[in-house]
Amino acid sequence: MINVAVLGYGTIGSGVVEVLQTNAAVIAKRVGEDIAVKYILDLRDFPGNPNADKVVHDYDIIDKDSDIQVVVECMGGVEPAYTFVKKALLNGKSVATSNKELVAKHGAELIAIAREKNINFLFEASVGGGIPIVRPLLRCLTADVIEEVSGILNGTTNYMLTRMGEEGLSFEEALKEAQEKGYAELHPEADVEGYDACRKVAILSSLAFGQQVDFEDIYTEGITKITAEDFCYAAKMKKSIKLLGSSWKTDDKFYAMVCPMLLDNEHPLSGVKDVFNAIFVRGNMVDETMFYGKGAGKLPTASAVAADVIDCAKHIGKNIKILWEPEKLTLSDLGNFERKYFVRMPADTAEETIQNIFGTVEMISVDGIDEKAFITGLMKESAFNAAAEKAGNIINRIRLD
Repeated sequence: MINVAVLGYGTIGSGVVEVLQTNAAVIAKRVGEDIAVKYILDLRDFPGNPNADKVVHDYDIIDKDSDIQVVVECMGGVEPAYTFVKKALLNGKSVATSNKELVAKHGAELIAIAREKNINFLFEASVGGGIPIVRPLLRCLTADVIEEVSGILNGTTNYMLTRMGEEGLSFEEALKEAQEKGYAELHPEADVEGYDACRKVAILSSLAFGQQVDFEDIYTEGITKITAEDFCYAAKMKKSIKLLGSSWKTDDKFYAMVCPMLLDNEHPLSGVKDVFNAIFVRGNMVDETMFYGKGAGKLPTASAVAADVIDCAKHIGKNIKILWEPEKLTLSDLGNFERKYFVRMPADTAEETIQNIFGTVEMISVDGIDEKAFITGLMKESAFNAAAEKAGNIINRIRLD
């Protein structure tokens, strides 16, 4: 029997216990022996809960129990999760986690400890919830050089943008609705400012390129400046607006960013709506693939964590190789990257002034919106920023993919 300890009995932790217990028979067949939850670590008690007798309040009980072979971390945040996970690995216990903050900050270190101890540190659920993406990158696409990873990585913002595009809601109205439905937190900054997506991009980039990508180095811009008018223009251009987390390689230079993007309606990510997530991967041999599904939620995420528990159980005494070296990957200056930009300016701005500042542009007009809007030609980000500063009165701008 493989004994498991679950750290944190909130939404995801309780979901993991539910998956392991509900599907115990089929899991045992796939592993070759039973998997049992022996401990649940939480500050709270759960009187009346079927697993109340498994609840402990002191991590040392788990740490000192040699029968525990796999620790499941679902606490969230960096501390005390990092301290507990590191202790578990150093004591020869494999770890499965859903904690994106922990993985983005300490992933390389914890992977290295697991490798040294011949155990495993697995984190499929830290990116994309129930969408399998870590395993495909590590196993299915190992023959490829990954050139790009782009994704809709946050269900809250994707739901809001969907509602703004389809119903004409303002940002404030879409956020209120998302909060009422339980998709957005009372304090939603991590979602709407792009921080959640940024940590996930850091993890995906580190896996895709094999070296540490620090989330602090990734340019991050949220959706707080997107308006209903932006969606009117997008519809006119036959495009959608999505918050994308992206990293890519061009001419041996590596880039990464999180920001709203205008996508052609034919783009595979354009049709991803509501709380669904999708991750687009381009390799030099496989070309383009996309992984789609529920990026959050109790049971979809718990299912991904439980799959890591099964992998740990099937590989007792054997490390699953993960190429993520601690040496930092230096990201190139986004100022040197060329793309087009959609720009909105006040109605009294002369087209001659626009062309003098931004060069040749394609003007866009929408009935009922009294503005000057246009798409620039290809411009380096640094050149666009200089032009925007010179113009001085831009209402909004969105990058084109």
